[in-house]
Amino acid sequence: MNVLLVEDDDAIAEPLASGLRREGFEVTRAATGVEALAAQGADLVLLDLRLPDVDGFTVCRELRARSDVPIIVVSARGEEVDRVVGLELGADDYVVKPFGLRELVARIRAVTRRTGDHRGSDDDELDLVVGTLRIDLRAHRVTVDGAEVALTGKEFALLTLLAREPGAVVDRERILREVWNTTWYGSSKTIDVHVAAIRRKLGDPGWIETVRGIGLRLRPA
Repeated sequence: MNVLLVEDDDAIAEPLASGLRREGFEVTRAATGVEALAAQGADLVLLDLRLPDVDGFTVCRELRARSDVPIIVVSARGEEVDRVVGLELGADDYVVKPFGLRELVARIRAVTRRTGDHRGSDDDELDLVVGTLRIDLRAHRVTVDGAEVALTGKEFALLTLLAREPGAVVDRERILREVWNTTWYGSSKTIDVHVAAIRRKLGDPGWIETVRGIGLRLRPA
């Protein structure tokens, strides 16, 4: 696996890259946002937010706009607002400095396992069909009444989670755990942002129902 390490501080980047290589990862270093956006072939991105040229949030947004590559934000900025913004912009996980190498490797493996499951698990042999909504798991494609709906990677993962159990309420903790691979529950505002986007793109807000104080459910056929 090729990990793109986006970190401008040599004192952090060099030992981290060495540690990751000892764990069997290939590591490509980018010291600026421009270098990160120009890099090719990464299987996962470790992204620091404090970069000398481009704000890390901007890099995260641009990477997510053009790719489903897993992104783990690695930052000393551990405030709730920073976590929420990072997840809203498409990060798959958020790790606060300082952290241990073992923790980071575990996060990397969990994120790649989860994103790999979404893209190529045995369950992908069948489409998910709920009324006029069809989710093609193999092609990563969603249609409503035959018309294709363009979703981001996180939106697709969230809709797929709900569509596996139409009519059942999925609590917010489970959504954060399975879609964002996080056990941090300080705020679920990022879920609301993604749900609003999905409703808009599906063309009918009634597709996803909010069960106050519990979670969400996909309207059954």
